[in-house]
Amino acid sequence: MSEQVTSRDGVDPRFAALPGRPGKVVAVHLSYGSRADQRGRRPAQPSYFLKPSSSVAASGGTVERPAGTELLAFEGEVALVIGTAARRVRVEDAWRYVGWVTAANDLGLYDLRAADRGSNLRSKGGDGFTPLGPRLLDAAPLDPAGLRVRTWVNGELRQDDTTAGLIFPLAQLVADLSQHLTLEPGDVILTGTPAGSSVLRPGDVVEVEVDAPDAPGSPTTGRLATTVVEGTHAFDSGVGALPAVDDHERAEAWGSRAAAGLDPQRETGALTPDLREKLARVPVAALSGQLRRRGLDRVTVDGVHPLRPGTRLVGTARTLRLLPGREDLFARHGGGQNAQKRAFDAVGPGEVLVIEARGRADAGTLGDVLALRAHVRGAAGIVTDGAVRDRDAVAAVGIPVYAAGAHPAVLGRLHVPWDTDVAVACGGTTVEPGDVLVGDADGVVVIPPALVAEVVDAALAQEEEDAWVAEQVAAGHAVDGLFPMDATWRARYDAWRRTR
Repeated sequence: MSEQVTSRDGVDPRFAALPGRPGKVVAVHLSYGSRADQRGRRPAQPSYFLKPSSSVAASGGTVERPAGTELLAFEGEVALVIGTAARRVRVEDAWRYVGWVTAANDLGLYDLRAADRGSNLRSKGGDGFTPLGPRLLDAAPLDPAGLRVRTWVNGELRQDDTTAGLIFPLAQLVADLSQHLTLEPGDVILTGTPAGSSVLRPGDVVEVEVDAPDAPGSPTTGRLATTVVEGTHAFDSGVGALPAVDDHERAEAWGSRAAAGLDPQRETGALTPDLREKLARVPVAALSGQLRRRGLDRVTVDGVHPLRPGTRLVGTARTLRLLPGREDLFARHGGGQNAQKRAFDAVGPGEVLVIEARGRADAGTLGDVLALRAHVRGAAGIVTDGAVRDRDAVAAVGIPVYAAGAHPAVLGRLHVPWDTDVAVACGGTTVEPGDVLVGDADGVVVIPPALVAEVVDAALAQEEEDAWVAEQVAAGHAVDGLFPMDATWRARYDAWRRTR
């Protein structure tokens, strides 16, 4: 395999840096630890989407930011080009099927993510949205864990990471994909972007380079350069989805709420993997007690119960509001891609969809199909103070669901799906988008994001103390003076802790 493939007569210039036009371009949603930490969610397995080969572009070209949009974001990535057909290959053999490595820019238009979130067809499939090149590196001598990807915008370094920081090694991605489909020669795999992705404006020049700094000769792809230009054609409202942005999408596109010029205190994705792990260990009763000590009593979602015993739920809130049924309103708001369907299509990894149904358990607010949709999208759970339909089927999906009951009637019997991502009243408490929800067999508690770290650490400390007290009671000590502890018992407990 040669290190560089150059343009040949008759070759479309878009594919001049490749062996030919790729049959498919497969992209990974989230794969770098730095990006996962930035987003506050870490996937257990890789997930993918397809980009059309018509989105491929060569180095030195331009890309349009479509008229009427604001959130065109860059993502510098390592691209793998398949050299040998791969079908059901083992991880330990997978790298042999990679022919070349090159640089990629997985450009995305966040203004259109809500229209087809997950598939990314419109948001990432536009013409010129997949620049590749400018040179191919022979993969055989390269260490797949020793590749570096860097991105510059107008000469300023914005991304700098190596494949050692991947959650899913490159060989795993090849092997996993080959379980499901044949990877054919010339196919391209975009392996995800590290932290630092952000928004571009017309006139910006973005450059991506992939190299192997520790390999002999430090081979490099060279810099893949793309210039952003302002588009002149607007999207047709009579044909399909129009651009739509909110603060959540702005924060995602820019990389953080602060970078987007938004109030960081309203961050909705603030749960780090460490906080999620802690919350998953703490009983809801302990969290409720700590919130009460801080003056917050009205933070439980009353009247809801898990569909499956042993269910645990931890996540940040996305919301759906259902209004009381009225026939004329349902005729206007109940059909098509209504608020209910939009909510289930928008809920993301690590998020909990909270449904306000005014405590009415005599009509369903979701069924098995919508539960499956939330599960496929990686949602952490669903909480509704209404009922579910197809109760056994919903429980079998596997996503944590807390509900007020079960009922065979459809939503339209009582409710009008009204709006999403607004403050809702669920089970007697208010839930704002971005609030943190934790559920167990006792029920569900709502924690303001600013208090999460403080409350969970205090709850863990209290749980440790309570476990020690329980040991003393089991050993025969009376509860008087021990629960709660007086000064004598407190001194004994503090002495015990110092020995740990």
